[in-house]
Amino acid sequence: MTAPKDNPNVVDLQQRQPGTAATDRLGDLLKLVRGVSLKRINALVGTLFENVDDALFDLAERAGSNAVQTEYFDGMREVRKKRQLVERLFQDQATKAFTDFADGKLKAARTEVSPQPASGGLSLVDDTELEESLAVTSMVAKAENRLQRALYQVNQRLSVIIGGGKVEDNNNPIGPAVLGNAFRSAIREFEVNVQVKLIIYKLFDRYVMTGLEPIYDEVNVELIRAGVLPQVRHVAPTNKQPAPAAGVRLPPGAAAPAATTSAPTYYDPAADQLQAEIYHTLRSLLANRHGPEGHAGDAAVGGIGFSPTDLLSALTILQSQSAVAQARAESVADAAQAVQQIKRELLDQVNKLSGDAKDKRVSSADEDTIDLVGMLFEYILQDRNLPAQMQALFGRLQIPYLKVAILDKHLFAQKSHPARRLLDLLADAGKSWSEESDRDHRLYERIKACVETVLRDFDDDVGVFERELASFGDFIDQHKKRAELAEQRAADATRGREKLQAARRTAAREILKRIEDRNLPPVVHSVLSRPWANYLVLTVLRQGEESDEWKNALRFADEFVWSAQPKTTESEVTRLRALLPQLEKALRHGLATVAYHDSDVKQLMGELSLFYKRLLDGQKIETKTVKEVIAEQVTPATPGEDAEAPAPAVAATQSPVEEIVLGSSDAEGTAESEPAEPVEEDEFVQAVRAIKVGTWIEFIDENEQRERAKLSWISPISSKYLFVNRRGLKVCDKTVHGLAAELRRGSAVVLEEVPLFDRALDAIVARLRHAGDEAPATPPAPQAG
Repeated sequence: MTAPKDNPNVVDLQQRQPGTAATDRLGDLLKLVRGVSLKRINALVGTLFENVDDALFDLAERAGSNAVQTEYFDGMREVRKKRQLVERLFQDQATKAFTDFADGKLKAARTEVSPQPASGGLSLVDDTELEESLAVTSMVAKAENRLQRALYQVNQRLSVIIGGGKVEDNNNPIGPAVLGNAFRSAIREFEVNVQVKLIIYKLFDRYVMTGLEPIYDEVNVELIRAGVLPQVRHVAPTNKQPAPAAGVRLPPGAAAPAATTSAPTYYDPAADQLQAEIYHTLRSLLANRHGPEGHAGDAAVGGIGFSPTDLLSALTILQSQSAVAQARAESVADAAQAVQQIKRELLDQVNKLSGDAKDKRVSSADEDTIDLVGMLFEYILQDRNLPAQMQALFGRLQIPYLKVAILDKHLFAQKSHPARRLLDLLADAGKSWSEESDRDHRLYERIKACVETVLRDFDDDVGVFERELASFGDFIDQHKKRAELAEQRAADATRGREKLQAARRTAAREILKRIEDRNLPPVVHSVLSRPWANYLVLTVLRQGEESDEWKNALRFADEFVWSAQPKTTESEVTRLRALLPQLEKALRHGLATVAYHDSDVKQLMGELSLFYKRLLDGQKIETKTVKEVIAEQVTPATPGEDAEAPAPAVAATQSPVEEIVLGSSDAEGTAESEPAEPVEEDEFVQAVRAIKVGTWIEFIDENEQRERAKLSWISPISSKYLFVNRRGLKVCDKTVHGLAAELRRGSAVVLEEVPLFDRALDAIVARLRHAGDEAPATPPAPQAG
């Protein structure tokens, strides 16, 4: 029986060498591998596409412009429309890889840029292909390095299955390289921009490449059960070192870093292009300091330069002296002096290590790198965004980061570099730190542990930074979830207080509208300004101002006020007699709603009954104005009274009417007395109005105590700004003009949102340009010896 020829994806493994049972068995084993692996891999691809929507939607929400947001939404629609097609194409490509492998036709997978027609107008397509190629190359190299053990064993066993042919990572049908190229070929169907494609590649790396290890382990287990090389052990190839990326200079004899150290977690071509331009500008400005000879004159001017190995060896020795470095960072107050001290120590150490150092000098390129890292850390040690304790911690990282910069120039040219991202993440966490918010020292100790890990473990493997980035990122994510819950509770509590205050003002306004111009008996004043005002507060909170219950409550107030006026005609007396039962019923309902005590209700009803009897008998009734009543009843607030207590609990305390008249209601819950709002808005008021939720501000009190707080919520009722600390606990709330006043006098400072590394590079460029205008050249570095 022969396999059908019309389906190229069906492999008849038994026809390759018919006639032998052993060959048939090997064909069955290859089909077993294909069945086990492709089923799992296709499921991983499905999971990938299930998460594309969420990833693109999240990026669209955070997009900086409408155009970028539209591109992400267009990408979402395109992926939804063609997902099934792309999944089928990927499955076909993966199956075809097994077919070619079985026939001995599977070539080594390469991630080269596809050739383009010789047209002058397709440079954009060339750039797109290059970026895709870089993305695939990076994730394949990272996966192969991570999966060396399991992948090596699969290669050896597949080699046995096909009769001894050589199987390597790049021609293994389930290897990262083959799968990466199959996916790249399949997603050519997506008509999306390169940013969206790179995001999809990132998700392929996250959901497919990281899920290959258990698949390889399952394949190995199945083949071991079948008796294929049950004792094979992993022997790592000695000649498999990835070539360093462009711009990376390794010391002579040093091995290239593992692939995981050079592959960025996320590749943003637009951002990296901008960073490359900034780095090029920096190098040009630094080169100008050396005069017209430039870097080409190094050998002529200073003789033979120190090798990178010399510099790295000296830095490693300095790095090992972490205790000395810490003491230096704490004892040197001036940032520039601290940075220059490290440079001097580096040159001294290089001299000690080089016996012939007398005729050597640091090359201009290396000197520029040393100075650039020095200026970076000088900026860190002066950065207003960072508390002094954080500046001291981060200052200890100068030597490791100098080593990274010598090993890999991508540190300054790529935002995605792991060492750069780690420093940005540490700085962002440090920005929110304060003694008050970190009483248990958890954040400080975690940042300190991260710094000490880098100092202790980093030699020439940038993977240390990737691992610390992932570990510290997990710590921050866990803390963030807890802080968000506390932050939400703080916002809810503030929102509740403001609703209560607004309801009190509304109730007081309605009551005052009915009594402020009238002389009324004290008992009527007492009912309306206390229990009935509280009833109005509860009603507006629960039912709203459009509800029937609210309208009925106001109608009672109107009728109650009318009922207390002297009656001069028989018709008024008749109407009052008919109205009294309705008033009593409505009043009892309101008093019950605000939990008025039964004995107080009984006493009040007795007073009202006596009052109406005298009124109907035509006796003279004592009346007073609302101001006279309040003047008699004003008493100090009860010490320790809970401002957050619900309205029913304050039925017997100061009334909302009195609070509005006396101005105490508005003061409740306010951190400080607010200045009068100016007639015109100045730059500080405009700056406050431009502040976005999530912005951090440092507040400085009269004792120079500092507290850092994040703008968590802006009240839609009062427009107040709620600030919380890094734990999500309330620090204060401010009005627009109150915060503007603090900014104006310098007791509040807005902290920058731009990542530390970006801010530092901008400052360094500005500094070098300014220095170039004043003094175009600086003396060369001192010669060794």
